[in-house]
Amino acid sequence: MNVNVGIWDKVTQTIVILIVLFMLAGIGVWYLPLIQQNKRMRQELIGLDNEIARQTAIAERAKIEIDAIQSDPKTIERLARERLGYAKPGETVIRFQATEEN
Repeated sequence: MNVNVGIWDKVTQTIVILIVLFMLAGIGVWYLPLIQQNKRMRQELIGLDNEIARQTAIAERAKIEIDAIQSDPKTIERLARERLGYAKPGETVIRFQATEEN
């Protein structure tokens, strides 16, 4: 027995499809801010990882400099000459000053 309900069967199918589409759109709208927040946090994490790598490199250079100062007398002599303007007897120290340009 085949019952033909006519237009109501098509209307029901259309309404069910529209309800499903609206539910999917609602879920998308609901989770869109979370997706955007996740994207921002990932970008921030990448930036922080880069900053950690940069700071690690700076710390490594500082550690090398500290080790050199503590163990290498030539390094101490060089730093004294550069920063304090010291010179050995008989040497002439020449200092250059940067000029300010407007």
